[in-house]
Amino acid sequence: MSLSVTDTLREERVPVEASEVLLYVCGLTVSDDAHLGHARLWFHADVLHRWLDYRGHDVRHVENVTDVNEKITARVGEREEWKSEADVARHYTESVLADMRGLNLKRAEVYPRVSEHVPEIVALVETLVETGHAYEANGSVYFDVTTFDDYGALSNQSLGDLEAQGDPEERSEKRTPADFALWKAGGVAPAAVEEHAKHDHEAPVPTGQTWDSPWGEGRPGWHVECSAMSTTHLDDTLDVHMGGRDLVFPHHENEIAQSEAATGESFARRWLHVGLLQADDDEKMSSSLGNFFTVSAALDEFGVDVLRTFYLGAQYRGEQTYSAATMEEAQRRWDRLQRAYETAVEACEGVDAVGSVTDESLRAAVGEHREAFETAMDDDLDVRTAYNALLDLGTAVNTHVEAGAPYDYRGLRRAVETFETLAGDVFGLSLGASDDGRVEVAEELIELLLDVREQERAAGNYDRADELRDRLDEIGVSVEDGDDGPTYRFE
Repeated sequence: MSLSVTDTLREERVPVEASEVLLYVCGLTVSDDAHLGHARLWFHADVLHRWLDYRGHDVRHVENVTDVNEKITARVGEREEWKSEADVARHYTESVLADMRGLNLKRAEVYPRVSEHVPEIVALVETLVETGHAYEANGSVYFDVTTFDDYGALSNQSLGDLEAQGDPEERSEKRTPADFALWKAGGVAPAAVEEHAKHDHEAPVPTGQTWDSPWGEGRPGWHVECSAMSTTHLDDTLDVHMGGRDLVFPHHENEIAQSEAATGESFARRWLHVGLLQADDDEKMSSSLGNFFTVSAALDEFGVDVLRTFYLGAQYRGEQTYSAATMEEAQRRWDRLQRAYETAVEACEGVDAVGSVTDESLRAAVGEHREAFETAMDDDLDVRTAYNALLDLGTAVNTHVEAGAPYDYRGLRRAVETFETLAGDVFGLSLGASDDGRVEVAEELIELLLDVREQERAAGNYDRADELRDRLDEIGVSVEDGDDGPTYRFE
């Protein structure tokens, strides 16, 4: 069986069969700290990369960094050390790369930046002008959408229904309102700077970096940069192009038009779009709305494994909601998986695990749940169902251990290897790690609460003691009273 994914362009499921998979991911405009909505795309691209590795594909993964943009220019001068667009971009590029490492993402083959690829962008625009797909107007260059027959196919729009693209001052220069800019004359307009500014600028207002071109000094348009960078580092035709659903139009629609017009080849065999992350108020998590939670803050609060488990709670195509309730669920699911793994390791490595014992039900469960995991992942990366298969394997391990020693060494060994391969290698979870001490701290806090509960019982405050037990049960800690005192386990 092979992976099949939902292609936005064809609106149907298609297999991923190439031995070498060329994967391009639309990266971030580095004008602010990355938030959890950005990280959702990164995470699902990472899981796709990991699953393709598991299935034996050679993955060439490229993810761009947009470091030339009016939002970046608008922040020049906000700090004393931010004296240019490049200074701001460098700061937030460092922040993004640190967040990616913190999320335990597999490294891409390269993270190309717009500022490094202006010659390739200019060459692509020249090709489009020479072939009649683009035209110059007052030092700017626009793509003529009427020259591309399939324009609008990705977003299911007809040319007549499309609204004007670009800044208002550009529209008088265009032949058709839907035409879009490939090259913009001069620097960033003051009005655009003020639109995105988070502080008051002193005169003169920054205009950003410009480059020489056949049409005069200017800057690249937003859409053309991805076409130039993807074809430079991969090929004219990509196997998978991935991005957020909010990029379907105009960004990805325009990428298709300019790329295919320039090369005469199909630009991407499959388009994968990741659904948006909603804040608790049902609005898209967005820097512009100010309702975002940064990646670094989330990592500090929850740890990488809980955060990755949160993203594993929903398939890439659907929307997902970030809330206290969804994070609590992620914490419970991660604790349950971690505990099951630790139980398997402890039993497997102990003296009571022997080669003469065979538990056919445990061994069958390992194979059954591994197959269920693989089936779910091949089914359009159904990560939640795949995670459930790992939890079910944990139940089988717990059942075997609770039956008492001696244990089936080979069965436990297979379970441990399955956890490490599927949860570790494929899902990127750090099984067996302390997650910066969070597991140990949690256990110490539980022991402390149990001591307080015993003190309440000794003082005759049984209602208070029962309340503490019930509260622990609500967060997934089951307390059992015995002759030797209370014990607990994670549900």
